[in-house]
Amino acid sequence: MADVSDKQIKRLRSLIQDAETNLAAANELLISLVGEDSEKIQTARETSLGKVVEGVFDGQNMVGGDGKTYPVPANYASKSKLVQGDILKLTIGDDGAFMYKQIGPIARKQVVGELQLENGHYFVAVGDKGKKYRVLLASVTYFKAKPGDQVSVNIPEDDAQAEWAAIEAAL
Repeated sequence: MADVSDKQIKRLRSLIQDAETNLAAANELLISLVGEDSEKIQTARETSLGKVVEGVFDGQNMVGGDGKTYPVPANYASKSKLVQGDILKLTIGDDGAFMYKQIGPIARKQVVGELQLENGHYFVAVGDKGKKYRVLLASVTYFKAKPGDQVSVNIPEDDAQAEWAAIEAAL
C-alpha cells in the first residue's frame, strides 16, 4: 500500500470525528424514538442504513477502514474523476447493492501528458522524465482517446507515491 501523507491522516481523523459526532446525535434521536431497547435500536439501524464503510480510493478500488478492498465501478470512477487518495463512503444495501459517494476529495492538480498503451494497460506519461500514471480503460474509451494523444489528467497534489491518474479531457 502506498505511503499515506500527514494531510491524508489529518483529513481521515477529521472525517472520523465528524462521523462519530453525527452518529452520537443519530443514536440519541433513535433512542428518543424507540426507547432504550437495544434490539429495536440495532434493527432500526440496520434497516435504515445498511452497512456503511468509509475508505480510500487507490486508483481502482476502495480500501476500507476495515482493511477490505471493495471494487469501485470503473464507469463511476471515470465519470466522477476520482483521484487516488480520495475518501469514499460505501453503503451496502440489504439487497447487496453497492452505492459509493465521494466524501473527501484529496487536493489535486491537473497536468498534461501523452496516452500510452503497454501490455494491455493504459498510461499517461507526464513531464520531462515521463513519469507514468495508470488510467482506467473506461476513461480512455469515454474520451475516445488513442495512444499518442495528449490528455489532461488529475493527480494528487502530492504525487510522490501516486500510481494512478484520472482523465479530465482529451486534447
